[in-house]
Amino acid sequence: MKKFFLAAVVVAVAATASMANEDLVKKGRKIFMTKKLGNCLACHDVNGDKVDGPGSLGPKLQFLSAWPEQALYDKIYDPYTTNPLSAMPPFGKNGVLSDEEIKAVVAYLKTIN
Repeated sequence: MKKFFLAAVVVAVAATASMANEDLVKKGRKIFMTKKLGNCLACHDVNGDKVDGPGSLGPKLQFLSAWPEQALYDKIYDPYTTNPLSAMPPFGKNGVLSDEEIKAVVAYLKTIN
């Protein structure tokens, strides 16, 4: 009985985490697509996702699921730390996006293959 209860708890926690992650991905996609928030699609094409646009100033976003989350976060927070010539604005450093919003965008970007 103990093993059954423990298994049920593990399944419930995993399901809750999965639902929370899906919500975070949806929020991140909305930020990515919304002009008054991230407006990422103004500059980026997204591999495998149908967007209304996209821009061509920035690189096509693909294979981001392989990137470490921290690297994606840092790139959004302040792209100049890794590329001083970047045309991308520092969304976090300038306060355009909050920590929570950047984490949501990262969750969405991690779904891009």
